Amino acid sequence: MTERKTIVSVKGLTKTYDNGHQALKGIDLDIQEGEILALLGPNGAGKTTLISTICGLVSPSDGSVSVAGFDIIKDFRKTRELIGLVPQELTLGAFDKVINTVSFSRGLYGKPADTALIDNLLDELSLGDKKHSMVQQLSGGMKRRVLIAKALSHEPRVLFLDEPTAGVDVELRKDMWAIVERLRQSGVTIILTTHYIEEAEEIADRVGIISGGELLELEEKQILMSKLGKKRLVIELKNPVDALPAELDEYGLTLSGDGTKLTYTFDARQERTGMTSLLSNIATAGLVVKDLNTQQSSLEDIFVDIVAAEA
Repeated sequence: MTERKTIVSVKGLTKTYDNGHQALKGIDLDIQEGEILALLGPNGAGKTTLISTICGLVSPSDGSVSVAGFDIIKDFRKTRELIGLVPQELTLGAFDKVINTVSFSRGLYGKPADTALIDNLLDELSLGDKKHSMVQQLSGGMKRRVLIAKALSHEPRVLFLDEPTAGVDVELRKDMWAIVERLRQSGVTIILTTHYIEEAEEIADRVGIISGGELLELEEKQILMSKLGKKRLVIELKNPVDALPAELDEYGLTLSGDGTKLTYTFDARQERTGMTSLLSNIATAGLVVKDLNTQQSSLEDIFVDIVAAEA
């Protein structure tokens, strides 16, 4: 990824609620202009608290946050102008018309009315033919698009999406990914939280993994997968076996339920992967190999391993 300018800077951010729960524990995070950053984490990890704090909706206990060089507390109005937020909840007035609710959001930021801009925005989000419909008449996926339109109505430079595809079907989810990519191409910086790891794998430039209020990993997606991802050698046997021969105990193999496949997990970065000796010992054990193939760990595998290691 080419070098970009930092647009959001988070330093030593902590948040402790009145009940003593520490939701954020010294988060340091720089977000680059024009990137798509995916924040992954289990429920209660602190993802929503983090973006709510950056957006000025939650007061930090300690630390600092700046957006385009403006402090979120000292320069509250300026930073809010720079940020758009699409919340997880579908918070819309049921009897509002789509075009009215989006135009109203623009006016809240003191922006002058701009019918052409709003019409173009609704067209981009496939809402053009729905602009005079009442919100209550829309599907859940269309309501989600209206929330995005509202968040973009004042032309922010940074867009936060909190679980943007929660509760929508796979087809619409892919439509949303396409929308996010178009927004990025227009110069908008996008930060999304998600439970769908394939979402991060599909569209993110960088991935941050949050658990227990801490940022455990932050890396470019491909580097993260290369650095932490393991490979698997799947060995298909000509004849099924009931159990693994003792000669293969040292390799930590797993045997498929039908006894026809052996799976060997290894670190491809190591000079010696152990594959040569494994295949030799398989032959010595009297097993006949029918086929071989390797598989790279997915982002989901990496996520599970990192969170489990911190538990």
